[in-house]
Amino acid sequence: MIDLHTHSCASDGTVPPEKIPELAAAIPLGAVALTDHDTVTGIDAFCEAAKAYPDLIAVPGVEISTDYSGKEIHIVGLFIDPHNDVLLEFLERQREERCRRNEMIFRKLASLGYPLDAGEPEFSRFSDASAIGRPHFAAALRRIYGFSDLQEVFRKLLGRDRPAYVRRKTPDPATAIDVIHAAHGVAVWAHPVYRQRNESAFVRRFCKKFAPLGLDALECYYSLFGPPETQMLLQTAQDFGLGISGGSDFHGEHSTAQLGTGMGGLAVPDDAFATLAARKR
Repeated sequence: MIDLHTHSCASDGTVPPEKIPELAAAIPLGAVALTDHDTVTGIDAFCEAAKAYPDLIAVPGVEISTDYSGKEIHIVGLFIDPHNDVLLEFLERQREERCRRNEMIFRKLASLGYPLDAGEPEFSRFSDASAIGRPHFAAALRRIYGFSDLQEVFRKLLGRDRPAYVRRKTPDPATAIDVIHAAHGVAVWAHPVYRQRNESAFVRRFCKKFAPLGLDALECYYSLFGPPETQMLLQTAQDFGLGISGGSDFHGEHSTAQLGTGMGGLAVPDDAFATLAARKR
């Protein structure tokens, strides 16, 4: 069993990057990838810690937010070189945009009667302000203003089309694919039916456009997918000659998805790893 989609506290997770190999080895997983949002700052610590577990393959990765037809599309890069100049310059621009978005969220929340201070512990623990994401805002709002849980914060304030939501300026998927390839990585469309179920027509339309532009694989196994979603994506991957990936989208305490097993029924097959590794540039 493998997990090729996880997050650490280098982005919006809660677990230190060097702790993830230990958790993965205890399951045990055969391979685990660290795919933090728009940053590779945790990769070196993650890979170094994995050396203590010779039966575990540690995969350096990143998750890049993009926009296509008004929908937020996440492209995961696996097997990347985290020190590649093209990748690092691109991610720096992404982080600058994240900081702009976060400042706008602070302002909107204040105007709505929910002021937050940048010195709150949910924010101050990050040396890189761009690592702050909506889950951290939600955690601070819950603690200070008595929301019942993080989901309530998103429903009322931070979710899409809610009053404190701020859309980020993001690149198109082709740009993210090119950057991942420049870093010698494999480009995977993450959770293709994450927002709405049974989006077969959109998935096929996307693959028809981006498979010729270098999309390498689909994330067919995911914490929120049932058998129909997985089967549809497996068939689509086969139809378009794409590889197969999968992962939990583990965020630590910020999500109920568990490392390796997701919501309890996730089991990404080991043989998916070989097909992805074969596509590494």
